[in-house]
Amino acid sequence: MICNPDRSIRALLGAGGLAIVAAALASLAGALPARADAGDARTTLAQALGQFQRGHWTAARDRALAATQADPDWGFAQTILARTQLALGDGAAAEGSLDRATKAGFDPRRSHQLRAHARLLQGDAAGAMAEADRTAPRYRGYATTIRAQALAMTGDVKAGLATLETRVAQAPRDAMAWIALGRMRWRAGDMVGAINASTAAVQADAASPDALRLRAEAVRAQYGLVAALPWYESVLARDPYAHDTLIDYAATLGDAGRARAMLAAVRRAMAVRPGSAQGLYLQAVLAARAGDTATARSVLDKAGRGLAGVPGALLLSGSIALADGQAAQAAIPLRELVARQPTSITARKLLALALLQSDSAREAFDTILPVAARGDADSYTLLLAGRALERIGDRANAAPLFDRAAALARGRSTAFATGENLATLANDAAAAPGSPVATLPYIRALAATGDAAGALAAAQALADANPGSPAARLVLGDALAGAGQMADAATAYARAATSRFDEATMLRLVDARDRAGQRGAASATLSLFLTQNPGNVAALRLLGAWQVAAGEHDAAIETLESLRERVGDRDVTVLAMLARAYAGADRADAAQGYAGAAYALAPSNPMTADALGWVLYAGDNIGAAVPLAVKAVRLAPGDATIRWHMAQIADAAGNRAVAIANARAALADPRFAERAAAQALIAGS
Repeated sequence: MICNPDRSIRALLGAGGLAIVAAALASLAGALPARADAGDARTTLAQALGQFQRGHWTAARDRALAATQADPDWGFAQTILARTQLALGDGAAAEGSLDRATKAGFDPRRSHQLRAHARLLQGDAAGAMAEADRTAPRYRGYATTIRAQALAMTGDVKAGLATLETRVAQAPRDAMAWIALGRMRWRAGDMVGAINASTAAVQADAASPDALRLRAEAVRAQYGLVAALPWYESVLARDPYAHDTLIDYAATLGDAGRARAMLAAVRRAMAVRPGSAQGLYLQAVLAARAGDTATARSVLDKAGRGLAGVPGALLLSGSIALADGQAAQAAIPLRELVARQPTSITARKLLALALLQSDSAREAFDTILPVAARGDADSYTLLLAGRALERIGDRANAAPLFDRAAALARGRSTAFATGENLATLANDAAAAPGSPVATLPYIRALAATGDAAGALAAAQALADANPGSPAARLVLGDALAGAGQMADAATAYARAATSRFDEATMLRLVDARDRAGQRGAASATLSLFLTQNPGNVAALRLLGAWQVAAGEHDAAIETLESLRERVGDRDVTVLAMLARAYAGADRADAAQGYAGAAYALAPSNPMTADALGWVLYAGDNIGAAVPLAVKAVRLAPGDATIRWHMAQIADAAGNRAVAIANARAALADPRFAERAAAQALIAGS
């Protein structure tokens, strides 16, 4: 028989913190027979308790299940099985185990908190709260944590947060409460609070897979992909069969560019859960990245309804259909994706392309317009919008879009504004003061209408009300940048980056620091981001451009060739930069090849004209270089690099007046890197 079962069960069922639960289980395991027969239910249950203590939750579940199979009428074993199933997130199975425990004679008054947890996991907030309210006082800590999460599930996040904050203040070693608080803060946009809770959860129970996984997710958001990998590995060291963690680990490896390791992790996840929809999705992603769209489609089809509505799966499905030339089919998942994520620029571009290719030009234009209207719209977006207008016969409005696509100048990266009615947004913000969800669209709309002062005032108030929200800091930075206060904008972006260092934050911070004259700090920010996200396309593109501008030709070639492998051979910006890098490295054949390819793809783009002209100049073909340089200056008269190239080509052609005029134009840009050389040319030295 179990030694002192009442005290052991009370510790197991009533402890709020998993470390305390595990300690109770360990003490109970020590009281069980150490040398009993392997088939003895009590020995098997003791093994389960030991596994649970060490954080091996899947193994603990399997051992507890074996104990119940050996003695189906042992209610205590059924209850421990339920506890392990709850730890693994299987509410339905846990409720079944609790039913069997009650039928076998286990006192149901001791399991209301466990039933509350089971109901919560099944999405039954009302049932969870009802069971939590019936919980005996000795188990109230556990029940309080469950009830708080159920409150948040009903929409009362404020009450849920307050309940959990009170709980952790009273029981700072309750890891389960810290984990729940961290996830609730994360969903509420309080990343600083979530990060702090993840740290406290690990301190409370360093063996808890849930605490370690929360910490892994927090580190990924705060620092980046590479920094998060050891935390995911620490979870898997305790529970190698944790399917959801294996999926997250595989996705992180893939995003970090480690495809082989990603595939190994996906296979481990599929071995744990054959037919896993998430595993099939990641396999499809790998196939698509390798260019094998047939395999990607086949694997994605196997997932069936398991991926219904998942944004990543919708994006992948649409991308595969587009690659296969099935534009109308591609539009189906992409429409759903844009409806779910209206601020996704990638989704809108792909949907616009699919609609344009399927002769739905008006809908294509309506889809891409919010992106094309942005100051930082890329040339491909502008070309899509222009071609859509051409298709419907509006050539007059298409022409300015084509002109913008051909220009090099881009505005700042800013938050996405979808064009909702300003008065409606103002009412929504007033109805929920301090709420990022309600206020962010209003601030963006103010900025879009040119009300920089109003946007800044609203953004400052939102940031003050939400000091832990990186989204609030980002929109404050946007408002400061819109008001021309670039140094202050950089400070706001830097504060956001301390808790969410993603691509959008990095791009804003680098741009603001660069425009504020802080090129060293901007470069350090970019380098730090790339150490954590080595395969990020936007970061590699920016790094390559800076390396070319700085004359670091060999480094630029390495960066840009890596980028070309990711984006393909039709990105004219990458091809043009490669041409300049190879020219600088005295590799004329490669430079000529890339410059010619870029110009053939986009002869009206000033960057491609400049690249080809510069390559010809580097090869001493001055006569052929001059008209291309003139064309580039005509297309982009405000670009300092193009002006400087024109100055040198004109000087080589003997036209000193043109050379000096263009050198002076280049010097008008305070960020122009060749100031000394341009001044020397003007001085005639």
